[in-house]
Amino acid sequence: MIDIEKVQHVFFDLDHTLWDFEKNSEATFESIFKELKLDFSLQTFLQFYNPTNHFYWKLYRENKISEIELRHSRLEKTFEKMEITPSAKLINKISELYIERLSKHTHLFKDTIAVLEYLFPKYKLHIITNGFENVQQQKLKNSGIAHFFDVVLTAEKAGYKKPHSTIFVTALEEAKVLPEHALMIGDSLEADVQGALKLGMQVIHFNSHSEDIHQECLIVDELAVLMDML
Repeated sequence: MIDIEKVQHVFFDLDHTLWDFEKNSEATFESIFKELKLDFSLQTFLQFYNPTNHFYWKLYRENKISEIELRHSRLEKTFEKMEITPSAKLINKISELYIERLSKHTHLFKDTIAVLEYLFPKYKLHIITNGFENVQQQKLKNSGIAHFFDVVLTAEKAGYKKPHSTIFVTALEEAKVLPEHALMIGDSLEADVQGALKLGMQVIHFNSHSEDIHQECLIVDELAVLMDML
């Protein structure tokens, strides 16, 4: 359970927690495929792409592949599963346009703004994200939520990805808060929950993509619940 009396700072993950990655990703691919006049089904593509992207992000988080390999392999493997063989040039073009346009989309999870407005006067709010520095900063700015956060720490800036302890330690140091007075809220059991718990932070798992139920911390399915808890 959360010891509310001790919480002074709240740290959020960004993608899949506040910023609706799947919805924004879909909108990005839709615009790209329309521009490039690709005639396969967007929904069929996403059916294969979303789990493939999760798989390759896990490899990237574990330092088993590079950023370039992540961006290329997730597309190449998706098309392979669709039994389509685009040229390397086309895959590179889609990848470049995707990174360029993704952060311009601004879909947030339901109640994100209401929750941030509720918490902002009560706690110091921060972001810890495994995303890339410029992309994540643009997502926050374009979505109109950048002003809510004090420390925004990306894996690229920290030099380590969640769940590595260094990125959490760096965020805590920048925020000038002890772990026991910090609450981490994120969607990933491995990266957010287990990473923060190792540091002695309090944790809430926002189960936005239906991960297996566990006993490691409190689980919520909607952000609005936070307004009743904090």
